[in-house]
Amino acid sequence: MVSNERNNVIEVMINKNEKKKYPKGITLEEISREYQSENCSPIIAAVLGNELKELSHTLDEDCEIKWVDACSSIGSRIYKRSLTFVLVRACMELFSGCQVNVEHSMSKGLYCEVHYNKKSLEESDAQRIYDRMKEIIEEDVPLKKNRIPVEEAIDIFRDYGQMNKVKLLKYREKPYIKLYQCGWLKNYFYGYMVPSTGYLKAFDLKFYAPGLILQYPRSEDGGEIPEFVDNPKIFKVFRESEKWAEILQIDYVASLNDLIVAQKEDEYIRIAEALHEKKIGQMADYIAEDLNHRRLILIAGPSSSGKTSLARRLMIQLRVNGLKPKSVSLDDYFVDREKSPLDENGEYNFEAIEAIDLKLFNNDLKKMLDGESVEIPTFNFKTGKREYRGDTVQIDENQPLILEGIHALNERLTESIHRDKKFKIYISCLTQLNIDEHNRIPTTDTRLLRRMVRDHQFRGNDALKTISMWPSVRRGEEQYIFPFQEDADVMFNSALFYELSVLKKYAEPLLRQIDNRNQHFPEAKRLLKFLNYFVVLENEDDIPKTSILREFIGNGAF
Repeated sequence: MVSNERNNVIEVMINKNEKKKYPKGITLEEISREYQSENCSPIIAAVLGNELKELSHTLDEDCEIKWVDACSSIGSRIYKRSLTFVLVRACMELFSGCQVNVEHSMSKGLYCEVHYNKKSLEESDAQRIYDRMKEIIEEDVPLKKNRIPVEEAIDIFRDYGQMNKVKLLKYREKPYIKLYQCGWLKNYFYGYMVPSTGYLKAFDLKFYAPGLILQYPRSEDGGEIPEFVDNPKIFKVFRESEKWAEILQIDYVASLNDLIVAQKEDEYIRIAEALHEKKIGQMADYIAEDLNHRRLILIAGPSSSGKTSLARRLMIQLRVNGLKPKSVSLDDYFVDREKSPLDENGEYNFEAIEAIDLKLFNNDLKKMLDGESVEIPTFNFKTGKREYRGDTVQIDENQPLILEGIHALNERLTESIHRDKKFKIYISCLTQLNIDEHNRIPTTDTRLLRRMVRDHQFRGNDALKTISMWPSVRRGEEQYIFPFQEDADVMFNSALFYELSVLKKYAEPLLRQIDNRNQHFPEAKRLLKFLNYFVVLENEDDIPKTSILREFIGNGAF
C-alpha cells in the first residue's frame, strides 16, 4: 500500500528554491494557484526543465519548473497572442462576415484593422468591441487545444474566409495541426495560449483610424499597460510598406513561398531593392538642396536595422549629387574605459550616452562645421584608452558630415549645433510581411535573426551568445533609441520582403546547436518553428552587392 502511494507521488522543484510533493497527473495550472499571489502579474505558463509548457500540461514524473508570468518577455507574448484571439472572436460576433487583420506593432501595442461591408470602423465600434471582449474575459472561457488533420483545418478556415491561412497550410509538412478553440471559434496561432480568457483581465483598446490599437501588459513596463504615446511618423512608414506589399501582392508568407517555388522571385527582388535605392536617392537629393542650411546628417536606429549600409549608400548618392561627404565614428569618442558608466549590475554600460565624451565631441564637431582642421582621436579597444595618431578632418561649406550611431537622434549628443542645422534619419526594419491574418512577424524577430547571422559570419559568435545578449540590447533600444524616433526628419524602412527566406538557411543550423539542456532553448525552438513557415530562397545571385541584406549574410560591396 505504501509503495503504491509512493508511485503516485512526484517531487517538484519550483523556481530553484522550493521542493514539494504532488499527486502524479496534477496540472501546472493547479500548482500555479499556490504561487499567483507572489507574482507581479498572472502566472500564465511554465518552463519545465528548459521546455516551455502551457499550464494545461500534466506532470507524471519528478521535475523542476520555473513560472512564467506576464511581466516576462515570453509571458508577454503568450498574453498578447491570447488577447488577440479574444479580439478576433469579439469582432466576428459583432460584425458578421468581417475580416480581422493583425497588422503590426504600434505605440507599444498591436495595430489591427477590421474589414466588413467595405466600411471603416468608427470610435463607437471600438467601444463595442472592447465591451464584448470584457464579457468574454469575464466568462472565463477555456482556450482548448485540439489536434486535427490539416484537411479539416483548411475547411474551417475556408468557411471563415481566412484564405491566407488556407494558402499557408499547403506548405505544412505534418499531416495534422493544433488549433485552439475559444467558445465557438477555432483558430490557429503561432505559439502557446493561456488556459482561459479569465487570465486576460488587463488590456485596453484604442480607436486609431482606420483601425484599433490593442494594448496589453508589457515586460519592459513591469507588467503594466503603458501609457499610449502616438507615433504618427512610424505609422506612416508602416502604411507605406503595406501599400507596397499590396501592390506586389506579397503581404503574407504563402505569397512569398509561391514566388520562390515558381522561381519567379528575381523580378520582385529587383523591385524591392530599387525601392530602397530610390528612397536613399531622394534623401540625398533633399540634403543636396538644403546643404547651405543643414550639413550635419545624423543616422540612428536599433540593432541590426542596417545603419552602416544606409550610411555608405547615402554617401554614394551624395557623391552622385556632386558632393564629397565626410563621416566621423562616434566610437572614437568613447571615454577611457575606467570612466565608463556602470549599469544596474555594476558592469560597464557602453550603450549609455555618457559612455561618449560629449564635451570633447561637441567641441570638435563645432570646429569641423566651422571649417577648422580637427585632430580626431582613435579609441584603442584593446587598451580601453583614447589615442591621438595625427588623423585630421577638415570640411568645407559644401561638404555634409555624416554621423551614424544609436544616440544620433538624441539632442544631447550634438547640443553644440542648433536643431535647425541637422538632418535626422531614423532607420528601422519594419517588416511588412505577416504569417497570416492573425499572426504577425515581429520586427524584433527579424532584427534578431539578422544579428544572429551577422554575428556568426563576421564576429565568431554563436546563436547562443546573440540570444543571451538580446534582452540587454532591447533594453538599450527602449531607453536610448525609441524615445527619439519621432524627432527624425526622414524614416527609412530597411525591411526586405524576401529576407527571412534567405536568412533561414543561415539561422536554422545555428539555432539547432542550442539543445534542451540550455536555458535559452525555448527561444531557439520558437524561432525554429517560426522559420519553418518559410521556403528557403537558395539562389542569392539576384541580391545586389549593395543590398542592406549583404551587411548580414556577407559577400557585399561594403
